[in-house]
Amino acid sequence: MVKDKISYGVVRDVKGLGEIARAHRKSRGITLDKISGLANLGIRFLSEFERGKETAEIGKVFKALNTLGLEVIVQPRKNRAEANIEIPVSVQATGKVRKPGSKT
Repeated sequence: MVKDKISYGVVRDVKGLGEIARAHRKSRGITLDKISGLANLGIRFLSEFERGKETAEIGKVFKALNTLGLEVIVQPRKNRAEANIEIPVSVQATGKVRKPGSKT
């Protein structure tokens, strides 16, 4: 998915992250071979990452993104309902996570 304009922003899955990385790389005319040499990562790994391989090693992904001049920002969603998770009442009240069955 290479577009004239890259859609930087919220990423919800590995495929989306890889697509952004690929579009960013191609928009700058950088080859996989060049990134491979700069980041000391295999071309096969980089290709699989850009295609959204679910099991891509996270450390290598960050190395590739850093070499491309990209960064990952993690922040809470604006709407907790979007997160589709339930937060235990004890965490909501105290801000601390308690192990089930513990007295503290």
